[in-house]
This record gives sequence, C-alpha cells and structure tokens, in this order.
Amino acid sequence: MNLKKYFIRALHRLQKGPGYTYKELLVWYCDNTNTHGPKRIIKEGPKKKLIWFFLTLLFASLVFWQWGILINTYLSYNVTSSLSIGFKTMKFPAVTVCNANPFKYSEVKHLLKELDRLIEAALERILQPAPWNSSENASPPLDLELWHQIPLVLIDEHDKDNPVILDIFESNQTAAPPAPANTTSEEKKYKLAVKLCSHQGPDNCTYRNFTSAAQAVTEWYILQSTSILSKVPLQERIKMGYQAEDMILACLYGAEPCNYKNFTQIYHPDHGNCYIFNWGMDEEALNSSNPGAEFGLKLILDISQQDYIPYLSSAAGARLMLHQQKSFPFLKDQGIYAMAGTETSIGVLVDELERMGYPYSDCTMNGSDVPVKNLYSQYNTSYSIQACLRSCFQNHMIEICGCGHYMFPLPEGVNYCNNEDNPGWAYCYSSLRSSIRHRQICIDSCKETCNDTQYKMTISMADWPSEASEDWIFHILSYERDMSTNVTLDRNGIIKLNIYFQEYNYRTISESAATTIVWLLSSLGGQFGFWMGGSVLCLIEFGEIIIDSLWITIINVISWCKGLKQKRAQARYPDAPPTVSELVEAHTNLGFQHEDAGAL
Repeated sequence: MNLKKYFIRALHRLQKGPGYTYKELLVWYCDNTNTHGPKRIIKEGPKKKLIWFFLTLLFASLVFWQWGILINTYLSYNVTSSLSIGFKTMKFPAVTVCNANPFKYSEVKHLLKELDRLIEAALERILQPAPWNSSENASPPLDLELWHQIPLVLIDEHDKDNPVILDIFESNQTAAPPAPANTTSEEKKYKLAVKLCSHQGPDNCTYRNFTSAAQAVTEWYILQSTSILSKVPLQERIKMGYQAEDMILACLYGAEPCNYKNFTQIYHPDHGNCYIFNWGMDEEALNSSNPGAEFGLKLILDISQQDYIPYLSSAAGARLMLHQQKSFPFLKDQGIYAMAGTETSIGVLVDELERMGYPYSDCTMNGSDVPVKNLYSQYNTSYSIQACLRSCFQNHMIEICGCGHYMFPLPEGVNYCNNEDNPGWAYCYSSLRSSIRHRQICIDSCKETCNDTQYKMTISMADWPSEASEDWIFHILSYERDMSTNVTLDRNGIIKLNIYFQEYNYRTISESAATTIVWLLSSLGGQFGFWMGGSVLCLIEFGEIIIDSLWITIINVISWCKGLKQKRAQARYPDAPPTVSELVEAHTNLGFQHEDAGAL
C-alpha cells in the first residue's frame, strides 16, 4: 500500500475535519472545541473577531503564567509544622554527670609542675606595679623552653601605629608592665596576648588578643596543658580523673535504690571521667511510671573542689546533660552546671521533632548519606549533627596540621598534637578555628537528623544541706564513703540533684508537605476553568489537534520527498521517455534490417 495513502486514511480515522491543511484544521478545532473563546473568533464579525482573539490570547497567557507560579510553588517543596500533644509511658532520658574539673590536681601535679611555675612567675611579673627587673628568687630556674613554644606577651599600644611586643621573660626589658588597677581605661595601653607561631619560624606568627588578662591566662594554660596531656595514655588519664565510687555518693530512681555501678563510664576530653545513667547500651532503657520528683532520679555528688586544677578550671560544680539513649553527650554545647552546696531540681518536658526528608528538607535518618566520617562511631552512638561537625573539624585538622586535636576522637594511625612533635600546631589550630571557609564546608557537609527528641528543663535551686542539718548529713555521707567518723565532706563539694518529668505528656512537632500532587492538579484545573472555561477534556482536544498537525506534517514531508525524487529523475533524463507505439515501431524496423542483411 502506498505510504502516503496509509497516512491519509489514518488521518481520516483520527479526525472528522473538512480538509488536510493547517488552516482547515485550525478552523475545524475552533469550531468544535469546548474551550470558550475560540468559537467566537471564527463566528463573529471582523471587529469582534479581533476583540475575541485578543481576549483569548490574554486569558491563555494568564493561565500559563498562573500555571508556572503553581508548578514553581510545588517544586519548592515547602512544609508546614503542626503541634500535637500526646500522653504515654515515656522513657526516662539518659543522664550524664561530670565534674567541671577533668582531673584531680593531686594526680596530675607532677605533669603540670613546670607549667604552674611558669604561670605563677608570669602572673607575678604582670601584676607587680614596679618596673620589670631581672632579679629572681632563690627558686629553681624556670623551663623557658616550654614558655617559648607558646609564649604570653604584652602589647604596648601607646603608639597605635607602631605597637611594641614585650616578652614577659625577656631579662633585658625595662619597660613598665600594665598600669595598676586604679588607672582609667584610657591609660591602660597594655594588652596581654598569646603568641602563636607556625612551624616555619618566628616570622610567621599571630597574636590572640584578650580584653582581660584572666582570659589570656586561661587560654594559654589550656593550650599548654593540652600539649602535655595529649601524650598521656588514655588509661592513665582515666585513673587521674574522678572515680565513680568517690563522686556518686547516693542514688535513688523512683522507689528503687541504685549506686555507681548503674552508671556507664566514658572519658570526655573536656571533663574527664563522665558517668551516664540509663544510657541503654547494655540493657533496656528505664521507663518513668509517673510525673513528679518522687518518681525521678535523685543523686548526691561530691566534686572534691579542694582538688581542682587552679589554672585550668575556673568554674566549680557538676556538669550534667539530658539526652537520648545511645547518643553521645556533648556537654560543652548542651550541658548545664549544678552549683556546689545546693539542691538542684530539674523538671523535664519532652519535645519530639519529626522532619520530612528529601526533597522537603536536607536531613538524614542515620547519617549514612553524610560525606563526613563519624569519628564518634567508636562509642557505638547514634548520629548527631554535633558529632558530624566535630568529626569534620578533626578531619580538617589532621589534613592541614598533620595531627589531631586532643578534644576530639582520633582515626586510626593518627596522633594527637603536642609542642615537641608538632611545633606549630597551636598556630594551625587557631587559624583553622577562625577560618570561615572551613567552618562553612563543615556546615554544608553535615545534616540535621530527621527525628530528634529534645528535653526542655525547668531548673530551681535551694541551699543544701541547711545549716541546721548539715552536721549530721556530712557525718553520715563521710562515714558511708570513707568509713570514717571524721567529717571529710563540706558544702563546697556536695551537690544534690533531682531530675524528673514535670508533666506526663509530650509534644510532637511534625512537618507535612504544604503542597501535594492533588493540590497541584486541582489548582491547575481551577485556573484553567476560571480563565478559559476549560476542563481536562479541553486539554485532550488540544492534544488531538497537535497529533493531527503532526500527521499533516508527515504527509507534507512525504509529498515533498517524493516530488524531490521526481525532480532528480527528470534532471538525469532530460528527454521524455518513449511511448509504447514508438518502441514497437523501433523494434519492427530493427527486424527488417536483420532480414535484409541475411538476404545479402
């Protein structure tokens, strides 16, 4: 069958139109469509035709504009948040308690001895009102090699354009120290700073300025002690910290007694030995039967404030945090302090957050799709954005500085930074910590968890024990811990904690899609019906005319190709082909010629 005839018959079956040209097809569509407007264009007079053509074009443009807005709104994947309140038996949160001081001073004094002598001598020089001189007491010489690794310096800003750097332990300096306390703020032109130099030498240094000498001394001591303690094996650091049997004096959960054996010990670089109640690692998490202080956790702690490291821990108390089971406690960010000599009551409210995943938000269920290696996975804890940010920073620290920071976990095959093996680590660490670019890389790489539980706390405090009862309470607690009739505890080291659910209901904050495919279809149809009076069937009609146009185009292409083929054939044979009679006559003449040749 001829191909063109096949397409023509197919076009006959698809449409009832009067012809096969584009104009005829368009006129037929306008006359038969259910969409308002096109009919009036072909049926009205010349003037109204123009008006209706303009109106139809205008409203069609409005429909497409509104459709674009609706589709863009749908593809933005906005969410709405809803709050619901429920009532159920809830798991009691994991409770982490630590001492604000990471180590007993009596256990680490031999390691920090030279460092303490340096800072005491530096403070003496900083605070003396008379000009500096090189006279020293009859004490052993100072270890200035330790000092020169990360020195404290004074910056003379009397000439702001040309400040002078003064080393505290330079014996040939005669410049005066900072002005005494009774001078005005305008007269105080000296600032204490920490000098940090890279491994390339003293020509590449930076100065960390502080508004107070107390801040500068604390920062300097933390950097120096970090270098010293990073070389101590983990098991020795654990032994130098506060042990559970010495720190946890009494424990009661609801009506059930408990003790330090019900706590899980972990080592936290900021706070030393920490102890977690109801972590849920080895046993099922405990449920709370009722709200109220009588059904919560009651603890009595001894922080042994008299054994604090004087220049490392300026705050005294217990650091505690409430968190989910099997999650790592980041006390520096989310922990709170409980003050010594007080009874601290903490009422807890539970908020459960449920976020929608991709494409509505960039959250993760378990951290498996996060490109940062979680260094806290060695604790078998769940993913959190805090763990991701710290792991990301540690990875950058290892990559750029060649060693890891003491405050974060280490991957295998990497050592912690110290002054001997990594002379410029403090400079590298300070530069990395203040780098906005590296910070943004970590923020972009890490994701929030899709489901999270937050504990809102209401805190109240009272003096404990009272003056009337402190004598017998300290006697009993001292006897129970040390088996001694002498009082070994005092108000400066005792803390009582009450942790309980304030109400026995929880709030769920959940996200839901603000726009769905049903909303999109109904909105698209509503706009089409409002501006053009159309429906889904009108769209099918429009699709039909597009198909018909394609068939007509195919037929025209086939006709054009056939005509082109004929033109090429005519160009190859310019004369007209012979007719049948001419061919017969030529054949007869040829036969006579053969007969004559045979007779001869």
